Amino acid sequence: MVEPTLTRARVATSAVLFTNGFVLGAWIVHIPAIMDRTDISAATLGTLLLWTGVCAWVAMQAAGFFVDRTGSARAVVVALVVMCLAIVLPSLATNVWTLAAGLGILGAANGVVDVAQNAQAVTVERAYGRPIMSSFHAYFSAGGLAASALGGAMLALGSPVPLDFVVFAIIGLVLVVAVRPHLLDHDVRDSQDRPGRPAWTLQIVLLGALAFALMLAEGVAYDWSTVHLRDELGTSEALAAVAYGAFSLTMFVSRLVVDRIVAVTGAGTFVRWASLLGACGLTIAIVAPTPAIAILGWAVVGIGLAGCVPQFFSAAGNVDPRHGAAIIARVTGMGYVALLSGPSIIGLLTHWVPLTTAFLVPLALCLVASALAPRALGSRR
Repeated sequence: MVEPTLTRARVATSAVLFTNGFVLGAWIVHIPAIMDRTDISAATLGTLLLWTGVCAWVAMQAAGFFVDRTGSARAVVVALVVMCLAIVLPSLATNVWTLAAGLGILGAANGVVDVAQNAQAVTVERAYGRPIMSSFHAYFSAGGLAASALGGAMLALGSPVPLDFVVFAIIGLVLVVAVRPHLLDHDVRDSQDRPGRPAWTLQIVLLGALAFALMLAEGVAYDWSTVHLRDELGTSEALAAVAYGAFSLTMFVSRLVVDRIVAVTGAGTFVRWASLLGACGLTIAIVAPTPAIAILGWAVVGIGLAGCVPQFFSAAGNVDPRHGAAIIARVTGMGYVALLSGPSIIGLLTHWVPLTTAFLVPLALCLVASALAPRALGSRR
């Protein structure tokens, strides 16, 4: 039977990831309004998003060392507070330079949160003694869905954009204050007897490579599924949006049940077959003759990929618990590079080949991940 303290820690950690997704969602929902306010083009926005990602990646690498020495509970609380305050900055921007400054701070804070929340999730999972990582990431998705609903309602009511961001910040800060007493501080003691940085090992490299492969496939699904339906199958933008919605919904629902499957099959076996399922989904989308079949394909991609990346974070945190956050930062950072570069790679390829042909890249990476998963994660429970 799970102790009440662990149950509260699990709920609190789920709330941390929910808060992260919720606060990030505030920015995503308001991007068109911020573009109008700062008078920037889509090309400039793309550059700013890349800048935000670079700031997050740099912060991730520094965060690993920091989190291992302060504990993930303290680190994630501090970073989330900074993030809740920083989310207001884009709404106050009046030009591209002030927007870049605000997004840089927001991206850096999110990078620290990303490492610290996964380190905290690994700590709670280790205390539970069974897989629960995927359920944590489901709540990150739920936070994004909640932000979409609240932000959409505010925009429909004509609320001032800065006020919208203040509301999001206040809700985020309230959640942080509520969960702090229930987070686990156990991991702060793991690194005190071993200074320095962890060495690179074959397993760390493999975990990072797997994260790169499958997070690139995720990024392609997020950014190109709607374009695929609109440009390749001639649908309306409204119908094309259903492809993204199908992928996101199956990702969320699947993450709620993946942990039970991993507990039976083991992480390596699960990722092997789940990656293959993701490849099957991409194949369906590539050859789909109708929008309905393409939407089905993207939904299958969501089912296949939903639980894979959390397994890499869980494994990274357990390679050497004394340096858990530092190793998580390395694996997360490699995956983050894929999220940033993957959609751009597909866009570049479309100058020479059809979009569906470019989708062979994430499909191939899913197959590679399937082959490498047992080696990186183990084939047994």
